[in-house]
Amino acid sequence: MTPLIEAVPNVSEGRRREVVERLVRAAGGGSGRRLLDCSSDPSHNRTVLTLVGDREGLLAALLALYEVATDAIDLRTHRGEHPRVGAVDVVPFVALDGVSTGDCVALARTLGRTVAERFGIPVFLYEDAATRPERRALEEIRRGQLDGLAERMAREPDAWRPDFGPRAPHATAGVSVVGARPILIAFNVNLDTDDVRIARRIARTVRASNGGLPHVKAIGVHLAERGAAQVSMNLTDYTQTPLHHAFEAVEREAGRLGVRVAGSEVVGLVPAAALIESAVSRLRLDRFRPAQLLDVRTGSPLDTQRSLASSNPRSSVMNSETSRKCR
Repeated sequence: MTPLIEAVPNVSEGRRREVVERLVRAAGGGSGRRLLDCSSDPSHNRTVLTLVGDREGLLAALLALYEVATDAIDLRTHRGEHPRVGAVDVVPFVALDGVSTGDCVALARTLGRTVAERFGIPVFLYEDAATRPERRALEEIRRGQLDGLAERMAREPDAWRPDFGPRAPHATAGVSVVGARPILIAFNVNLDTDDVRIARRIARTVRASNGGLPHVKAIGVHLAERGAAQVSMNLTDYTQTPLHHAFEAVEREAGRLGVRVAGSEVVGLVPAAALIESAVSRLRLDRFRPAQLLDVRTGSPLDTQRSLASSNPRSSVMNSETSRKCR
């Protein structure tokens, strides 16, 4: 079995097409890795790339990505709905085949050390790679965004000393957060209102930290390009809170506030099991078995792209215009 690791770098640029294309070329070129997906959103002003590969291939890809981002992105003028602390805001590693979480932790530390030395960017480790319990959750590091983190680094230099690099943010690239974690699903539900206050109320209700759904992180954002409000969620364990449970919770709260759900979207890639589980549950299929999937029985994927496009004509428009799928 060839060792396979996933890396999902989130970069603070989603509006300038030429910069996104440079980022894609940097990450996708070379051996030992494949760029599987790129989702770019102008309202969030953020691009999420999904790569898989071996240790050396991913390191080379990510360092090339940092080089482009550090050159092209200036956080002093950056504006966007998504919270961020860095040009390359966060880089998680996920163990897939033939590797362990420990391997991903070691890779996160190697990348963090190299980024700090090569680019002078402070790096904080998070999730399974965290060196302090209070830094395990990404939202704690990113609390107050870059200004809030910079203030804590100056006010509490011992508690908020980065794991690697300088004790103050890079002038234009800020800081970067690198770690190892299980599979995460980025799942957004769009509302038929542009009132972001409603989206924020729903987010407060459904997220785990406020007593809502377990393993759900949520914020409310305004999507200027779409004229809509969005509940943007991370499902950190889809086996405990499946996609349809998160969707139903948002839909229920939206209805209580007199608003309808306009649609939903997945950012990046999603395990097939997560979608199958939601489909089986919503359709109330009795005694359904994975062996009933034609793709599984034939041993090859069928033409799902064509069937999805025919059943949901909006999907191609969403990908090319709204979410800006990058090639």
